[in-house]
Amino acid sequence: MNAALRILLSAALAALLLALLAVWGDVEWSDFLDAWRRLPPSAYGLALGLHVAVYNLRAWRYRLLLPAEGRPGHADVAAIAAAHNMATYVLPARSGDASLPVYLRAQCGVPLRNGVAALVVSRLLDLATLAAALGLACAWLSTGGAVEVPGWMAGAGGVLLAAGGLALFVAGRADRIVPVVQALVRGTGLSRTRAGTGLLRIAGDTAEALRVAGRGRTLLRAGALTVLVWLGLFLMYAVLARGFGLPDTVDFAGATFGAGMAILTNLLPINAFASFGTHELGWAFGFGLVGVERDLALSTGLNVHLVQVLNVCLLGLIGHLAMGALASRRTTG
Repeated sequence: MNAALRILLSAALAALLLALLAVWGDVEWSDFLDAWRRLPPSAYGLALGLHVAVYNLRAWRYRLLLPAEGRPGHADVAAIAAAHNMATYVLPARSGDASLPVYLRAQCGVPLRNGVAALVVSRLLDLATLAAALGLACAWLSTGGAVEVPGWMAGAGGVLLAAGGLALFVAGRADRIVPVVQALVRGTGLSRTRAGTGLLRIAGDTAEALRVAGRGRTLLRAGALTVLVWLGLFLMYAVLARGFGLPDTVDFAGATFGAGMAILTNLLPINAFASFGTHELGWAFGFGLVGVERDLALSTGLNVHLVQVLNVCLLGLIGHLAMGALASRRTTG
């Protein structure tokens, strides 16, 4: 199946999921348009500013996880990070995530193994921080407040905090993932295929790069940047959700939990085009647990998602243009 057909099928699946959710949530499409008319321009401006800040923090983290020798400049990595994020959103099943090491090699000559290592450690740090944020939100909401939440959330908070700690532990020892991957490839018989052979070669080449990226001080600094990345993301979600009509009864912990559930569903490999449908389902589930009506949760979830995709495509286009301009400058210079 070619890439164009996969994207078309993914978009069709997204449209179907959104239609089913609208029926399930008893949401009229006019509700979405009304919410857009109520969105203050200042809220969108603040959200866009936070989004740009998050992109720059990610670029800083990617650079940090690359070897100091031959490390690209911030402008190059920021442009690549923006283009990579757009590919991750647009391509189905999160296959666009693999574009980061490819862009780093093509644009800056970074060896593939170093780009893969930076991506793997970054994703482990993201998972650790997301799990910890959800765990803390669950713990806070379970202590009581304006909204009564299910009793199981306290236990879920503990599990999520433990999962975050495990992901952080693995990030510091990411090179030990390589033998596991190699054993799985050989055990499943994939090693007899061309793709499996290539995967074994990449895994072997990446082990040392993962060891370098996961070193103590480097990992600590990258972890601190990751916390700032997610703080910026949750603030962006909260600003947009409030701008689209989220009630004042939902505090920052509640907004973090609701948005975090949407992000968790986005991690599923069955995602449709730009995560439409799965994002809204996770958002409605999360915000429903903190007392938001289903129709309002779905309305705000879709509108926030549309703004995010708009920003991702805008910044991704700018990233691609910047990559071309920077490459041209190096060639002529």
